[in-house]
Amino acid sequence: MATEQRASLAPHGSDHPTQPALLLINGPNLNLLGTREPTKYGTQTLAELEYLIKQRCSSQNLALVSFQSNHEGAILDFLHGFGGDPNVKGVIINAGAYTHTSVAIRDALLGVNIPFVEVHITNVHKRERFRQHSYLSDVAEAVICGLGTYGYLAAVDYFAAKMDSPPQSAAA
Repeated sequence: MATEQRASLAPHGSDHPTQPALLLINGPNLNLLGTREPTKYGTQTLAELEYLIKQRCSSQNLALVSFQSNHEGAILDFLHGFGGDPNVKGVIINAGAYTHTSVAIRDALLGVNIPFVEVHITNVHKRERFRQHSYLSDVAEAVICGLGTYGYLAAVDYFAAKMDSPPQSAAA
């Protein structure tokens, strides 16, 4: 709840980053990390994970704005609040179960036009059939799954490397 309240201020400007930043979005049930099915998701809590991601961002000269919600509309409002923000360089999103059901989150990601990486702690392709379909994957820059929580750090490194790379020219 505190994460939602802090981030809900973003549309009004109070949480907008003043330096290059990444948005971290965690969807439903990820607030239960550390206690929910630890054999699948590990024992690291969401707070511990956010701390590690923030440290990795800091080492790459990036700010991090974290958000978790169990409510689809709150995720949409959070994303909409950062559309057009020149300091936001990317989104790392684990939409949880909404990955498999939410056209609205897909449309919001496309609507704000911020590149994003889809992350899943488990290898969704080794799980139930319904978890193998994503409404996000075909419009994501990358999909990272099955690496545990390290996948989030890999996504930070991806965006940092992308920012450090010169723009690619179109092939003639």
